[in-house]
Amino acid sequence: ILYKISPFIVIKYINSKYKILLLTYKLMTKFKKVKLFVGVLYIIFVLAFLYLIFSKFTLDEISSYDFIRDNRDYLFQLKQSNLLLISILFVLFTVIWVFAAGFISPLAIFAGFIFGKWSGLFFLVLGMSIGATALYLMANYFFKELIKEKFLSKYSNLKEKFKKSEFLYLLIYRFVGGIPFVLSNILPCVFNVKTYNFFIATFLGIVPQLFIVVTLGSNLEKIIKNNIEPPSLIDLIFSPDIYFPILGFIILVLLAYFLRNKILKLS
Repeated sequence: ILYKISPFIVIKYINSKYKILLLTYKLMTKFKKVKLFVGVLYIIFVLAFLYLIFSKFTLDEISSYDFIRDNRDYLFQLKQSNLLLISILFVLFTVIWVFAAGFISPLAIFAGFIFGKWSGLFFLVLGMSIGATALYLMANYFFKELIKEKFLSKYSNLKEKFKKSEFLYLLIYRFVGGIPFVLSNILPCVFNVKTYNFFIATFLGIVPQLFIVVTLGSNLEKIIKNNIEPPSLIDLIFSPDIYFPILGFIILVLLAYFLRNKILKLS
């Protein structure tokens, strides 16, 4: 049968296969270039965002007691006259801040300081959940293979557990923490986590930790309101408004530590 096959058919078949392989190679090369472009664009975005923030205020100004006290009155007046607008802007800023891999603690203290305990917590959790999900989607689409290459071997023992009960393990993963927030947003790419599970688990799982820090910010605002001069470090530490949140944070860290060890032993 083989000798009856025309050489032209064989050549045509090989040629078509070659074209398919060439097209696949070109697409893969183009896709890698797109990934590289997005990665560079993201780094530029982060650097530009940080430059925009720190070009307006110096670290000395931000850490100055007078600067915080004086701007507290201005921000409170602005909030009272434009509550809806300020709330929306804060949520949007939080989304961008999380997407740009910014530190969370200062933002959480600021949320409690300006909006109070409960409103600050809600706006912060909402913005952080949206920002974290956006970062996860970007990482999952553009950098999934790179993330798997770096972290799959380290967390391979958890992959099957995530498949069996994805939402539950995501929730525990968010609650336990123990790694930088930006890294915790991209690691679930290893487990092919569903987007809606990621968002809901993030929204619920980060509440306990953020509640303590937001409460600290809210109570700090009360202290600044009642003190023209900056209180001493001893006064701050022994103030119930400060040491209760700190004590709660220490308990939460210890609980998270024991839970994490137990999960690692089970896995």
